[in-house]
This record gives sequence, structure tokens and C-alpha cells, in this order.
Amino acid sequence: MQKLFALVDCNNFYVSCERVFNPSLAGKPVVVLSNNDGCVIARSNEAKDAGIQMGQPIFQCRDLVSKHNVRVFSSNYCLYGDISGRVMDILSHFTPEMEIYSIDEAFLCMDGISGDPADYAHDIRHIVKKWVGVPVSVGIGPSKTLAKAAAVVAKKVSRHEGVFDITACAQDILSVMDVADIWGIGRQYSRFLRQHGIETALDLRDADDTWIRKNLKTPGLRTVMELRGISCIPLEQSQAPKKTIVCSRSFGRKVTDLDELKEAASAYVSRAAEKLRAQKSAASFIEVTLTEFPFNQGAPATHIASMDIPVATSYTPELISYAKALLERVYKKGPVYRKAGIMLSGIVPRGRVQASLFHPCHEGPREHVLMETVDAINARWGTGTIVCAASGSNRPWWMRQAHRSPRFTTSWKELPLVKA
Repeated sequence: MQKLFALVDCNNFYVSCERVFNPSLAGKPVVVLSNNDGCVIARSNEAKDAGIQMGQPIFQCRDLVSKHNVRVFSSNYCLYGDISGRVMDILSHFTPEMEIYSIDEAFLCMDGISGDPADYAHDIRHIVKKWVGVPVSVGIGPSKTLAKAAAVVAKKVSRHEGVFDITACAQDILSVMDVADIWGIGRQYSRFLRQHGIETALDLRDADDTWIRKNLKTPGLRTVMELRGISCIPLEQSQAPKKTIVCSRSFGRKVTDLDELKEAASAYVSRAAEKLRAQKSAASFIEVTLTEFPFNQGAPATHIASMDIPVATSYTPELISYAKALLERVYKKGPVYRKAGIMLSGIVPRGRVQASLFHPCHEGPREHVLMETVDAINARWGTGTIVCAASGSNRPWWMRQAHRSPRFTTSWKELPLVKA
């Protein structure tokens, strides 16, 4: 029996989240900015038509924003993450096998679906839009790679009404698809393939297997098989624990003070430790980076300090103490810093932490319960409800979010007021 996959892709996801709680934005040009309100990372179709480019610094398109009355929003990751979770929860009810691919995409196994798969996909679109308010497109195909290609057609060709099954017309679609647009083919590989006369997805599909194996290795051959409708990339229903956890942010303003840097590092450690505990892991290595503002044409100077943790831990106060010590190693009075980052690695399952005869374990049962309680409260009442005092209260270094919408679904304080 041939496999069948669907890729559900939320349309202009960040913009769609903003529109859920502000219906007046419908049909109007909207953009969402990156950290510190730097570059455009999401655009409505109307903003695309206005000529605003993805990744374009906002200061470069001020004239377009003013001319077309474009609504500008800072990133609201708490809102986007929560809406994503709601969409994924709905999708999980349509199939027992699902892979969450990204914040706005998921692969669904469509095997055994009775009736027309396209009709089933239209049902998915209708329910997600009705229950959450986010429009989605659905691409259907006998492999994940073809489903990904079908989703592009579903999103861009309006006559398909957001659903496209590529199964019966794969050759026609692949013949006009640029090789660089194939899922799994990066910029370097696409350049190499063009040099050898492979311009389209169809050219790659029909390439010689021996040549593909020699030049693109096994992953490349797997992609070719997928283009032929042979499923080689299974659904990853359970996400493997991360081997490295990084939390890195640019500051909202120039920072020179060591105490402010320690506050920032403490906040980043807290977030990284929360992710560490979420996957029931502990870290045995920590690294701190500090990046200066470049005052010449060269690259900005980056300072790095790291250390092995005697006994792997996920206890936030302990990790903060290590981060502060590392900061004191790399900090220099005088330079202006623009960014700091924390990396936790040497990650092991919490149940397999190796004790040490020569170093005490700071994460005992009481500390474990404390962290579980803090995580539960923050999950229930919103990120940042309880924070370590070391991360500060005023946080003048925090990233700029001058245009952020309220966190409607994760912060009680930011719910709209109704006056009766």
C-alpha cells in the first residue's frame, strides 16, 4: 500500500496570530519584526505586494511602510508559541501519526483515510480556521518531499483553495520547480547541480542513481527517491532530546556594566535551564559568549569562556553561579557590548547523572521539587511569573519590543478590559 502524507502549513503564521486578536488587520499590509525590531521576518500577502522583502531591515522600508500604511509589530513569541500549540493539538486529532516539523508546520500520515484525501484536508483547514482562527494550506503526496512541494502549490495557487494533492500530477509540478526549492536541497547543492545541467526538480528526479549516490551521498539519493514517490523519510513522532541548548540575544541598548551583563546572563541561563528540564536532562558543560560593538570595518570581537560542570545539573541557581564566574573571566572594562549568549552542552538524561566523590551535588530532591514548582507556575501563569532575582527587575538591557501586541493567551495582566 502506497504511503500518503500531508503537510499542514500555517499561512504567514506570525501575521495570522496577530490577526486572530485584531480582526481589523484583515486585508491590510502587516509585518512582524525580528528581535530588537531589526528586520522583517513575517509579511502578510498585502505587505509582499507592497514590495517589502523578507529579512529587510525596517529602516530601509520606512517609505513603503508610510506609503502603504503598513502595520508593524514586534515579535510576540509567547503568543505565537501558544497559538502553535493549539493548532498542533487540533491536528493530532486528525491522525494518530504526526510530526511537528516547525512552529507553523506539521506532517500528518494520511494512510487509511477513507474517501478523498483532499476532502479530508479541506476539513482540517475548516476546523483549524474555525477553532483557532489561523488559515492553513495543506499539501498531499506519497512522500514527505512531495507533500512539501504540494504545500507550496496549495499556498500560492488560489484556485486550489488551500489544498493540493500532487499524487496524480507530480511530473507537471516538478518540471517547473527550481531545484533550489526542493526540500532538503540547500544553496550549495543547488549550485553544484546547476553546474551539471540539473535545473529543475524533474531533472533531479530523473538523474542517474549512481551519479547521485557518488555526488550527493545517501541523503541526496533519499531525496531523489522521495521525488519519485517512494517514501524514504519516515515521520519523527517523538523529538530527540537536544544535545546543545543555546540562548543568545542582542541587547536593546549598548551595555558596558558588568552587573547588567550578569543580569542578562542570568536571564538567559534561566531560559536555557527551563528547556533543559523540559526534556528531563542535565548539562555538564556551560559556555558564555560576549560580543562587542564593532567600531571599525572588521568583525566584532567575541569573547568566550567555558567550563566543565563537576556534576551535571539543571538547577538554575547553580548554573547562574557558573555563568557569572565565566563572565568575570571574559569581561573587560571599556568595551561596549551588544550581545551575550549561553550554551549548555554535555547533556545527559537526568536519571543518568554521574555523581562525584570530590564535588557535592547541588541539585537534591528539594531543589528538584523547587524547579518543578517554578516551571509549573510559569507554565500556568505565563513566562516570567517567577524569576531568579539575579536576572534583575528593570532589565534596561532587554531587547526592544516597541510594537509588541499583548500576550493575550499567556498573561492575565495583558488581557483586554471589558467595560460593562
